[in-house]
Amino acid sequence: MLHAVVLGAAAGGGFPQWNSNAPACRAARAGESRARPRTQASVAVSINERDWFVLNASPDLRLQIEATPALHPRHGLRSSPVSGVVVTGGDVDAIAGLLHLRERHRFSLFGPQRVLDVIAANPIFGVLSPDHVGQVELPLDEMVELRGAENAAGLAARAFAVPGKVPLYLEAGGKDPGLSEAGDAVGLELIEAATGSSFFFIPGCAVVTEALRRRLAGAALVFFDGTLWRDDEMIRAGVGDKTGRRMGHISMSGEGGAIAAFHDLGVGRRIFIHINNSNPVLLEDSPERGEAERAGWEIAYDGMEVRL
Repeated sequence: MLHAVVLGAAAGGGFPQWNSNAPACRAARAGESRARPRTQASVAVSINERDWFVLNASPDLRLQIEATPALHPRHGLRSSPVSGVVVTGGDVDAIAGLLHLRERHRFSLFGPQRVLDVIAANPIFGVLSPDHVGQVELPLDEMVELRGAENAAGLAARAFAVPGKVPLYLEAGGKDPGLSEAGDAVGLELIEAATGSSFFFIPGCAVVTEALRRRLAGAALVFFDGTLWRDDEMIRAGVGDKTGRRMGHISMSGEGGAIAAFHDLGVGRRIFIHINNSNPVLLEDSPERGEAERAGWEIAYDGMEVRL
């Protein structure tokens, strides 16, 4: 049985964001029940409850592991059930958490070659000793068995390109590089090898294309990019100068948004993840939250568990 645990549900910066004094962040900081705090987006998945694979290593990964009993050490003086990490992009909020895993624990790092190249090009990730951390390419549209350092775990992954962009820190001179489907942003299908049951994890996506609609049609579960409620949300709020699409993220609402794109796909469970602190759906009593839920969407939160 596929078991997924949301380690973190927020976009980069978390909720509340450390330097945000916006009303929603103030509400979260004050402990209001309608504004549940969230750490940065990551999901852990297992088939056997023994070997766990982390999808995106958020900057909050150490605290997320401590908050999740299934990921605690179980044997000897040093151990971890974390058998591998699967990364979907080279953004800081997807790879910075790898630095928390530098204590010579054996695990495998999976990702598309373009993303692995970004990691290899930054010498700080050299703290992940290659004799303990093996890197495994996820060729696009190929199913790859997810193995830990020692054994198979009954789980496989298929990476596929989605419309997105290179990480902000790789943009040349701040110029808009435009969207591409070359593998800078990918989605994942996590597959139980024995049964073929699966779910999708797509934390960043700028457009739901017809090809992506065909891939997701009839899926049992999709974790999907919930960064912004509307494309110009951060501009309107006075906290940024880029649209969601410019940042590589689709909006939830509107004619071209995720809610509209999914309405006829027959997806069993639709869960928004990677939710920016400016997004009003984080407030449980907001009209936007009600609209999303009436459309059949769930809003991910830290500690949320799903079994298939």
